[in-house]
Amino acid sequence: MIKAESFIERIRRLGYSQFAGVPCSFLTPFINFVIDNPTLDYVGATSEGEAAGISLGAYLAGRKTVTMCQNSGLGNMVNPLTSLNYPFRVPTLLISTWRGQPGVKDEPQHEQMGRIMHSLLDVLEIPWLPFPTEEAEVDAVLAQAEDSMQERQRPFALVMAKDSVAPHELKHSPRPQIVQTDSRCLLGLQEQARMIRTEALQVILETLAGNEAIIATTGKTGRELFTIADRPNHLYVVGGMGTASAIGFGVAHALPQQPVVVIDGDGAALMKLGTLATVGFYQPKNLLHILLDNEQHDSTGGQQTSSGVTRFAEMAAAANYRNAYAAEREDDVRDCLEELRRREGPSLLHVKIKPGSPKELGRPTVKPHEVKERFMAFLRSAPGK
Repeated sequence: MIKAESFIERIRRLGYSQFAGVPCSFLTPFINFVIDNPTLDYVGATSEGEAAGISLGAYLAGRKTVTMCQNSGLGNMVNPLTSLNYPFRVPTLLISTWRGQPGVKDEPQHEQMGRIMHSLLDVLEIPWLPFPTEEAEVDAVLAQAEDSMQERQRPFALVMAKDSVAPHELKHSPRPQIVQTDSRCLLGLQEQARMIRTEALQVILETLAGNEAIIATTGKTGRELFTIADRPNHLYVVGGMGTASAIGFGVAHALPQQPVVVIDGDGAALMKLGTLATVGFYQPKNLLHILLDNEQHDSTGGQQTSSGVTRFAEMAAAANYRNAYAAEREDDVRDCLEELRRREGPSLLHVKIKPGSPKELGRPTVKPHEVKERFMAFLRSAPGK
């Protein structure tokens, strides 16, 4: 058994500053120490997949990250780990607990994952080592993890067994800031009178200042944005459906002076609604969340989503966003964007659009890791960095 402090001080010396995850009782002393230390940054996510997205965004912003979860949550991470971390070549130090370890008494829901988690990491092509339980082991384990991540530019996992870390009682817990939300609803058009997504994207680009980091969700949103204007400040989230908002939050949280815009879709937002609560809790003032809603999974043939009965602006208001607007007319969308650019966030603009996109729509021709590299270069060179 080791002290949380001894491990964390070592990784801090290696440059790690951002922690995100979902708690497990095995992780309790580890997470508690990070929360109690004012020089460290812990973000509690609503799901493990969201935590992976937050870490990815923080990495893009220049931070070295630790992502923590119970092994039952590895299944929740499979999609972003394989469709985002892998093609974008983004490392994170993944610390997963070993619930259901054979021979160790545990709850029945952990039995299967306890048996298969190492095989799952192998299938995911994520190298792993046991989490060190002796002080003398820490430096060698971390050296191997660092070498792997620097060479492969992909995650490395440490598997934490029960009682690996000595207890640490939580002394401090941040209190949320409850805000008064400014809400506006400017809906009422029939579907056919609304803009299509390409038209809405054009309005967005024309209205923004041009210095924003723009994260576009997977599917046709990113493809259309690339077709309209391919710029270094654009990140096309080609996989990890539902994770664009977590990535955008990760960037905004790590770089509070950098304006960040997430362009989301209704199907993607519905997939990870918990991120709304994370954004509302941590209050990134520099985050503008734009949600383009055509009530369809447009990229996969137009299957209906449940957004026809979902009032996203009201949900954002309930999740503690400072501003939550809904609009659909071009002039209203433009006016709302101009207003929200002047206001402190987090802000959400729900834009109702109609289905449809250009025929023969292409895909980004820049490889994901190249998009990542130029996006990171943009963030490094932005004024005030």
